[in-house]
Amino acid sequence: MVSEHAAQVLVASNRGPVSYTRREDGTLDSKRGGGGLVSGLSAVDDKLWVCAALSDGDREAVRRGVSEPGVRMLDIDAGVHADAYNGIANSVLWFVHHMIYQTPLEPVFDAEFRRQWASFEAYNRAFAEALAQEAAEGAAVLVQDYHLSLVPGLLRELRPDLRIGHFSHTPWAPVDYFRLLPDDIGEQLLNGILGADRAAFLTRRWADAFISCCTEILGGTGGTRIGVHGLGADADFLRRRSREADVDERMELLREQVGADRRTIVRVDRTELSKNIVRGLHAYRALLEERPEWRERVVHIAFAYPSRQDLTVYRDYTAEVQRVADAINAEYGTEGWTPVLLHVDDDFARSLAAYRLADVALVNPIRDGMNLVAKEVPVVSDHGCALVLSREAGAYEELGEDAIVVNPYDVSATAAALHEALTMDPDERAARSKRLAAAATALPPQQWFLDQLDALKETPSPG
Repeated sequence: MVSEHAAQVLVASNRGPVSYTRREDGTLDSKRGGGGLVSGLSAVDDKLWVCAALSDGDREAVRRGVSEPGVRMLDIDAGVHADAYNGIANSVLWFVHHMIYQTPLEPVFDAEFRRQWASFEAYNRAFAEALAQEAAEGAAVLVQDYHLSLVPGLLRELRPDLRIGHFSHTPWAPVDYFRLLPDDIGEQLLNGILGADRAAFLTRRWADAFISCCTEILGGTGGTRIGVHGLGADADFLRRRSREADVDERMELLREQVGADRRTIVRVDRTELSKNIVRGLHAYRALLEERPEWRERVVHIAFAYPSRQDLTVYRDYTAEVQRVADAINAEYGTEGWTPVLLHVDDDFARSLAAYRLADVALVNPIRDGMNLVAKEVPVVSDHGCALVLSREAGAYEELGEDAIVVNPYDVSATAAALHEALTMDPDERAARSKRLAAAATALPPQQWFLDQLDALKETPSPG
């Protein structure tokens, strides 16, 4: 309840709840985002969100003193931000925690890496200094994700009176893989997070991996408590939003594109390397090859929305998704049947429409902190859906019992799982989908956030 969280609460994250674009006439247009943090902070009266200016419009807003209530946007030098965010966070830490390096070629820890690491330190220091400046005595600070792994330790030095939590939205690498990082960098990251009173993760598996790294590299976690909070889907919002007129319009268009009496396999992802979209397409191709009875009877609705397109490897991956989808359509398509309906332009209403139409949801990441799509589709699906789920998704911990579980690298096994899902008895599919939806919504975003605050309040401070 709000009354239980009367003390000031600060959230720090790379991306904030609002973004700005500059119109041709020079005025600024603001757009508010959504998500668990926005929902969670709505339960707190005295709050502040500290975030980075990500675009030219954001930086212009900071320079003009334009701000939303309860938001402080930091105008960190664009070059420093690019080094920290793309050079270190997205090109090194993301790859380590998702175990997706091609190790004979990458990573390369050289002078350029060290230069970018200095920017990562400066970027984290800017957040720590802003939080120290803004926080009232004894305030609670919740630092979000791997981009800001150094902030808790830096903030602890500046403001030992604060209650500091850190939450990791990604997996945490097992110790042998974490040790790809230079020894001093690995220790710095661990000590940075251990500056928090409490470090929390989406699943017990990721928490245990962090503890193992701390134990083997540092000798333990010190006084920092470790917790787990599995972010759930926002059922009320999803069910309400998925019944709005624009979703109905997109459903009708998708039905026309799919065709009458055809089954649907749905995936909705950003084109991140960890999402494993290409192997999912190859599994669908294997299904059509090995089970010809599904030709002209099923359509793969694949939404692969652009992500991190300023990085070459992500642009190349997006191009490969398009190439494989086109190849499947060229090989198997007929005049009245397009096997793969691929869209790469982001459209939330269309995603919800696909959720509602889904007979099967395919969620096969190489590795994923949670994966909310796996939780959202069963909540929204009109008639219940079967879930084909990677055992490497964080959601597996909560949903694995009622999903068809796959090894994300095994294309043949994933094809077999798609066949199993498509042929599942309708009553069993409906029953599984109901249980999946219940598990998926057990800790909705607002309660997920407040649980972290409660746990932080009860944690003895190591500082």
